[in-house]
Parts: sequence; C-alpha cells; structure tokens
Amino acid sequence: MKLRVRINGADHELEARTDESILDVVRRELGLLSVRETCGIGVCGACTVLLDGEPVSGCLLLAPLADGREITTVEGLGGDDPVQQAFSDAHAFQCGYCTPGMILTAKRLLEETPQLTEDDVRAAMSGNLCRCGSYVKIVEAVLQAANA
Repeated sequence: MKLRVRINGADHELEARTDESILDVVRRELGLLSVRETCGIGVCGACTVLLDGEPVSGCLLLAPLADGREITTVEGLGGDDPVQQAFSDAHAFQCGYCTPGMILTAKRLLEETPQLTEDDVRAAMSGNLCRCGSYVKIVEAVLQAANA
C-alpha cells in the first residue's frame, strides 16, 4: 500500500505492507536508523517515535495507522535540540542504543511538564530501558534540559 506521512518535517509517500510496523518502514524506506528494534513487544522504548507529538513504540505501530500523520525521529531534531545537548553535556549514555528513544520521550515530557522533580522524570521515563544502567545520568540530563 502507499503510505502518505510527514516524517521529520518532510512529506513522504512510502511503500508499506499492511502488516508492517512503522519501525520497519522508516528504516527500510528512509534509512532512519535511530528507530531501533530491541524487544519487539513495545516495552523497552528503543523504537520510540513521536506520532503527532506523542511517544509511541515504533515496533507496535502498524504502518497503515500512520497514514496522514506526522512522525518525528531523533534525526528530525537536527542535533542541536536542547534535549540532545543536555544528554551530551551530562554524558547520559554509554552504548547509546536507547538514547534516541530516551531523547524523544524526554522531549515530549518537557513540552507537557516543564517543571519536574527527579521522581517525575523517573516515572515518565520508566517506559524506556537502558541496559547499560545510565539512569542517573539520564535523569540528570532531563532535569538539565528542563532548566535550560
């Protein structure tokens, strides 16, 4: 099927099967490699994308459900986003595999709740797993971005 979607600010017409995830489509069709499959069941957050501004698991979102909608991946932030900068400044990553999903989740969190406590950040980021255990630095980065 033809999928018409706005990704990272640009309109695209992509080929997708009806049973295919948006994760697979954006990786194959556009080479957006920040959308990463780890668990395949929507519990780790590595595949997080923003769908119309809301964080969703790209591994669970069937591509046809994204038709006519807007998707943002970490590539769409351009590298100079304050949340990306805070993650870099705080060294909030080790291997970096989970970082794109963490950044997108944090970005949305900061848009809806700019004044945060450490407990707020931990609760909001609980759907994103870091297998390296960089949580202290991740929380630090989100709080730093909130205060920027």
